[in-house]
Amino acid sequence: MRPVLGCEVLLRDKPRWLFSSRLGLLCHYASVTSNLKPLPEELVKIGANLKCLFSPQHGFFPEKQANMIESDHQLHPRLQIPIYSLYGPMKSPPPEVLEGLDFVLVDLQDVGARVYTYTSTMGLTLEACARSGISVVILDRPNPLGCSQVEGNVVEDRFRSFVGRYRIPMRHGLTMGEYARWIVKEKELDIDLRIITVERWRASQIFPETRLPWVLPSPNMPSFETAIVYPGMVCLEGTNLSEGRGTTLPFQIFGAPFIDPYRLEKVMKKMEQYGVVIRPIFFEPVADKWKGQRCGGFQIHVIDPQKIKPYTLGLMVLQAIIQEYPHQFEWLPPPYEYEYEKLPIDIILGSQRIRNLVEKLAPLEEIEQSWQKDLAQYMELREDCRLYR
Repeated sequence: MRPVLGCEVLLRDKPRWLFSSRLGLLCHYASVTSNLKPLPEELVKIGANLKCLFSPQHGFFPEKQANMIESDHQLHPRLQIPIYSLYGPMKSPPPEVLEGLDFVLVDLQDVGARVYTYTSTMGLTLEACARSGISVVILDRPNPLGCSQVEGNVVEDRFRSFVGRYRIPMRHGLTMGEYARWIVKEKELDIDLRIITVERWRASQIFPETRLPWVLPSPNMPSFETAIVYPGMVCLEGTNLSEGRGTTLPFQIFGAPFIDPYRLEKVMKKMEQYGVVIRPIFFEPVADKWKGQRCGGFQIHVIDPQKIKPYTLGLMVLQAIIQEYPHQFEWLPPPYEYEYEKLPIDIILGSQRIRNLVEKLAPLEEIEQSWQKDLAQYMELREDCRLYR
C-alpha cells in the first residue's frame, strides 16, 4: 500500500483551524497528493482560507534552471493569490506578509541531501515565523533516500551557507518534518511547530518502494536515480567538470572536454563496490558548463540503491580526475549560492579540510574516518527528532 502523505492526512482530517485561520503555504510544483492533485488548489477546493503561497529556489513551477537564477513574485494563474519568491534578495517571509497570517503550512519534497536548498528555505521560514509568533505546520513526505543511512561530514561553523545552514551531514537521513524539529532544537526557536506525519511509511523505505509517482522537485532532479547519486555528484558543481546539466541525465552524467574516459575506466570500475556501474560516454551539453562542446565522461548506472554511498562516490570521482588531469582540473571561484568569498567546493562540502584531503589524494578510508566522531554525535542528537522507525 502507498503511504498517506502529510498533505493527504490534512485534507482528509480537515482540522478546524484550516478554515478559521489565515494560511500561507510554502510549496512548489511537487506539492501534490499521491494522485497528482496540486495541494494549493485542493486546499481552496475544500474551503481553506489560503491567502498566499511562498516558493523556494527554481520557482513555484519550477521554471528556473540553475543556481542564483531568481524567480519573481507573481500571481498563481488559477487561484489569483500572490506567490512570494523566497530565493534571491528575499529568502524568508517578510514581517509585513506574516502579519496577515495565522499559520504557515510547509509542503516541500526534499531529496535527502544537505545542499538541496529547500531545507534552508524551510529553516529561514521557521526562524521568521518564530519572530512573528506564527504557527508552522509541516506536511511531511518520505525522504526519497530513506532515513536508515547517513553519510558525510557535518558542516563546520565557518562554512555555513545557504547550502549548509544547519549542523547536518551531506546525506542527513531526515524527513522535512524531522529536519524542522532539528532546526527548532539547534536554533532554540520559540515556536508552535506542528507536524502532520506520513502514514504507512517506514524509515528504511526508499522512494521506489513507496510506489508513489515521482514529480520532479527541481528542473535537474527528473528521477529517483538522479536523487540517489546527487549527494555526491553535486560536488562537481564546485569544479570545472560538467555535472550533466544541459543533458537529459543531470548528475548521472559527468565529464569535460579534456577527459578521455577510457584512460579512467579501470579507476571507475573500482566504484562498483558501491552498487553502481560507471560506463564511459561522450556527450554535448546544450546548456551550462561546456555548452555545445563534446565532453568525455561517464554515466552512472545505479544497480543497488541500498548499497550506494553517494557522497563517498562523489569524492572518489573528484580524486580520480585530479590524479589523472591535475593541470586541467579546476575548483571554480565564487560566487555560488550567494557566497561571494569562499570557494564553492568548500561550502558544498561544508569544510575546507575535506577539500584539502581530496586534493592531496588521501585514502578514502582516512577521509571517511575524519568525520566519524562528528557524525556519531549527529546520530545521537538526531534521535530526539525522529518521527519514523
